[in-house]
Amino acid sequence: MKFKNASVVITGAGSGIGAALARLAAAKGARVTVSDIDGAKAEVVAQEIGGIAVPCDVRDEQAIKDLIAKASAAHGPVDIFVSNAGLGRGDPSHAASQHDEDWMLNWQVHVMAHVYACRALLPDMIARKSGHLVNVASAAGLLNQIGDAAYSATKHAAVSFAESLAITHGADGIKASVVCPQYVATPLLGLSDEDAAAQANLLTADDVAAAVVDGVEADRFLILSHPDVAEYTRHRALDHDRWIMGMQMLRAKAQDTFGEISVESFYKLV
Repeated sequence: MKFKNASVVITGAGSGIGAALARLAAAKGARVTVSDIDGAKAEVVAQEIGGIAVPCDVRDEQAIKDLIAKASAAHGPVDIFVSNAGLGRGDPSHAASQHDEDWMLNWQVHVMAHVYACRALLPDMIARKSGHLVNVASAAGLLNQIGDAAYSATKHAAVSFAESLAITHGADGIKASVVCPQYVATPLLGLSDEDAAAQANLLTADDVAAAVVDGVEADRFLILSHPDVAEYTRHRALDHDRWIMGMQMLRAKAQDTFGEISVESFYKLV
């Protein structure tokens, strides 16, 4: 689906990948609804690109319904919905050490937010036989993020749900894409474009936004901004035990290099 003249909604768009995608979508001629839990940040981006801002806590199904209603009233039926909001907390110690509240927060933001959006959008999209649903997951949804079990588990679930959307609704004329970036210089990792310039495998938010637009306009299901992720995924599928051993070695290397398991620093090792 082309972005030109499309009604586009992006969650988590007050900063990072979401903000970069909002800017690029607007530059492509889309009518953009910028949504974020931080309404002030959403407003700044919306004013910059000539879109509208709608604050939204994606854990709240009614808030997502209201977001879609406001976007539709302003820009017409939603053509492209990008579920981009995300978070990462990290494991305090062992793999099950995050509190239930953090596990549920990951589940709500990384999975149920996608479900709520699709629950609200699909009936109209099915009737129109048109629409594109974009779920931003992570390379962790195909592989694993060492040091954050809740993030990895819920990103795997996000990939699976996107597959279900594509399988179930392809015949309805609806496209689905899942975006699986690896390390990106965003506020989530506390990194900047300057950090990305110094490390080849650390991309900027603009890099990822460009990959998303290209992937959506080419109707691709799996959008990989980091091509290496495809090769890592093949290795995992061919010999899972060997892949686990490799990840164990990477974890040990991180521990030796940084003195701790620092999610924010892994990009320096891969």
